[in-house]
Amino acid sequence: MRLVLIRHAHSESNASGVLSGRLPNVHLSEKGLKQAENLATRLGLFPVSEVRVSPMERCEETIQPWLQMHEKKDSKPKVITDHAVNEVDYGLWSGKKLISLSRKREWKTVQESPSRMYFPNGEGIAAMQSRAMATVHDLAKLQSNKVAMIISHGDVIKSILASALGMHLDEFQRIIVDPASVSIIEYSSVKPRVLLINDSRAVVTDLLLAPKRSKNLLGGGSGK
Repeated sequence: MRLVLIRHAHSESNASGVLSGRLPNVHLSEKGLKQAENLATRLGLFPVSEVRVSPMERCEETIQPWLQMHEKKDSKPKVITDHAVNEVDYGLWSGKKLISLSRKREWKTVQESPSRMYFPNGEGIAAMQSRAMATVHDLAKLQSNKVAMIISHGDVIKSILASALGMHLDEFQRIIVDPASVSIIEYSSVKPRVLLINDSRAVVTDLLLAPKRSKNLLGGGSGK
């Protein structure tokens, strides 16, 4: 199974430097709306077994242009609103300016030891990874030739990528996931393989429709 991970496009909160978390009515910015249209073009049309979408408006708005492309072709995939891939519950940090949060003592924990961070009146980063991976494990049950998609948030996607790369959660800040970026992981009976990280340019269809690589890699594999 190939899993496509998409971070929501640029939001109003991104523009204002605010940690929106799960606050309602945070929509895409003008820049984000353009990114969503470009994302639909980059993704193109390919068969997807299941799409899991965070319940936040910015995620729904990000994937809408792509879903509309499928509707025109009568090929709309199964779409599920999945609270397990929702944004981190930042609790009392939600709605605060990032520049002011960066002055808090706990900010160092977020950056250096995120597995130990529990946001006041919110949730822990480790708990977020656990629920997100529950969705990944559910999707991994799909047949090996299937494609699934998750539209979610930066920290959620970083935690999934960290797991696929065999990284401890405390190292996940090494990973960058930009708005409207695409990452792809291939799951099989062996270890997951990361095919793409934080990409904002590639034509994704070409990669997803390419033949699967050999399970027996040595010396880096033979390429395409």
